[in-house]
Amino acid sequence: MSVDLSTQYLGLELKNPLVVSACSLGGKLDNLLRFEDAGAAAVVLPSLFEEQIEHDEMAIHNFYEFTSEKYPEALSFFPELGDYNTGAESYLRLVEEAKASLRIPVIGSLNGTSVGGWTDYARRIEGAGADALELNIYYVVTDPEMTATDVEERYLDLVHAVRESISIPLAVKIGAAFSALPNMARKFANAGADGLVLFNRFLQPDIDLESLRVHPHLVLSTSEELRLPLRWIAILRPQLEISLAATTGVHTAADVAKLLLAGADATMIASALYKHGPGHLTTLLDGLTAWLTEKEYESVDQMRGSLSQINAPDPDAFERANYIKTLIHFGDFGATT
Repeated sequence: MSVDLSTQYLGLELKNPLVVSACSLGGKLDNLLRFEDAGAAAVVLPSLFEEQIEHDEMAIHNFYEFTSEKYPEALSFFPELGDYNTGAESYLRLVEEAKASLRIPVIGSLNGTSVGGWTDYARRIEGAGADALELNIYYVVTDPEMTATDVEERYLDLVHAVRESISIPLAVKIGAAFSALPNMARKFANAGADGLVLFNRFLQPDIDLESLRVHPHLVLSTSEELRLPLRWIAILRPQLEISLAATTGVHTAADVAKLLLAGADATMIASALYKHGPGHLTTLLDGLTAWLTEKEYESVDQMRGSLSQINAPDPDAFERANYIKTLIHFGDFGATT
């Protein structure tokens, strides 16, 4: 029996649900071509950061001002800031090269936290040929004066600003730390998001006991982290009409199958590619095809969402009841999973 692995994400027709998540591996065209050859259905390019854009433009602006004051006659030798080939321009070239070289959809990525001139790059990424844009909102609130309402409004204002800048599909990648995630998810959709990517994996700092300094520490994900996006995709699937993509913890074909059953339209992979290389995509596809065949599914579309909260035999398993059952199960020494 032939199994149809195709799916739709952000209105894009994908040959299967495997999408390369935004990561440094996607910054090289050779890697992108290897991902496509191994079976990736789409790629999300590494993020272009708000700070990167603002730093590059400010550095050029300062140089321009300094030179014009010292040497007025040099004024005509420098282009206007908006036309200058800043460091961020290399990102736009990557979008162009990827789009020209790949047959699969190319999704650009912007990472920021506030509305500003940098959001113009959403339009420039679209102009470079991106099929869609992923807005990665990575915001750690440290101001005690900022309320939850303030944070939500900041997110929504940013989504609205980017949506106004582009006509291509827009996905919003968020963290899970919202008090009322279903309500916020609906607001994202109303603000113009065509899809949500669940969830942003905040990188945590560490302390070096020798140097007594705080430093970044990257730890690759494991399949154990799959449960958070799985739970919320299962809950949100019947509530939203927009696309849902799962990221964090996608390492095996079983992980992919679980997320599709919960209701994901696409599954995004990064850590597993760092660990195993591009060929792991082929392994995932073979494993998913074998599982679907064994369970007598004819397509991904047939099984997607069949175990979302509304369709699950025990809907309470996604809520508080599951918490209580788990604690009871592990009430004795020697309890096993």
